Amino acid sequence: MRRTFLALTASTMLAAPAFAADHSKDIVDTAVGAGSFTTLVAAVQAAGLVDTLKGEGPFTVFAPTDAAFAALPAGTVEDLLKPENKDKLTAILTYHVVPGKVMSTDLTEGMKAATVQGAEVTITLEGGPKINGTTISAPDVEASNGVIHVIDAVIMPPM
Repeated sequence: MRRTFLALTASTMLAAPAFAADHSKDIVDTAVGAGSFTTLVAAVQAAGLVDTLKGEGPFTVFAPTDAAFAALPAGTVEDLLKPENKDKLTAILTYHVVPGKVMSTDLTEGMKAATVQGAEVTITLEGGPKINGTTISAPDVEASNGVIHVIDAVIMPPM
């Protein structure tokens, strides 16, 4: 019962129009179709989560951009993609996924949500919507099996 996050990457200006076109695609196909989410798609593939994110859902995915992954310390992404680090990668990815379809209009100040990984995330609204202090730069990208909210950083689960 592992549900995970699809890493949606790209700049917000490029991501939002690319996503807006087709709600009949699932979360994975929406990201792949955008053409600029290679880091997160690769991570989802390495973690073996493609079939899960193509499943019925619904899922709410807080998806970091390529720039968010690039901001991680040098070598982090490459290290996480190694087969021996699959469990750690899966934990990070599933920390970006909340079961159910949560639209931006459903978010409230101080809201806590349990992730598929098991730990909670906190939503704040002051100065624009944020998850664990990370800006939601492109909310409400609908897919056939849920919704994607593009975020500008990779959020790490508590250890």
